[in-house]
Amino acid sequence: MTAKYEALPKDIEWHFIGHLQTNKIKYMIPYVSLIHGIDSYKLLVEVNKQAAKVSRRVDCLLQIHIAKEETKFGFGFEECSCMLQQEEWKRLEHVRICGLMGMATNTDDVEQIKSEFCSLAQFFAEVKATWFANEASFKELSMGMSHDYHEAIDAGSTLVRVGSKIFGERNY
Repeated sequence: MTAKYEALPKDIEWHFIGHLQTNKIKYMIPYVSLIHGIDSYKLLVEVNKQAAKVSRRVDCLLQIHIAKEETKFGFGFEECSCMLQQEEWKRLEHVRICGLMGMATNTDDVEQIKSEFCSLAQFFAEVKATWFANEASFKELSMGMSHDYHEAIDAGSTLVRVGSKIFGERNY
């Protein structure tokens, strides 16, 4: 991401999508506008720390584990609720929680995908009502990728990640 940032025009709004490692945060904090995958309180604290060093406030989405796969990351529903209930996150002045993100199971079972997205949409509504009712910035529900974005939109997604539809499949 940093190499692409250096090579491309500076008026691009950068979103970080993917599993974020703590030791990489400091490199992107000066320019990233939204981090889609905060999957632990520890990571949120580190983003806050690095953002403070450059006098920024970075928008973040809490990643919720909704898939029936161990390869996916994120808070469980109960784990996220407990973290929010403890309210330590409110003291982090250089991050702003703007919503939730989740990835459905990589399957052809459309009903399972719909169920996972609907459970996240329901949890989003609960989190909004409980902790962010007066926060206009808590509005993003990032779910859906190139293969399941129709189901995500139907379930209420406000952001979809359709990179492979635009750029093609990655060559690893």
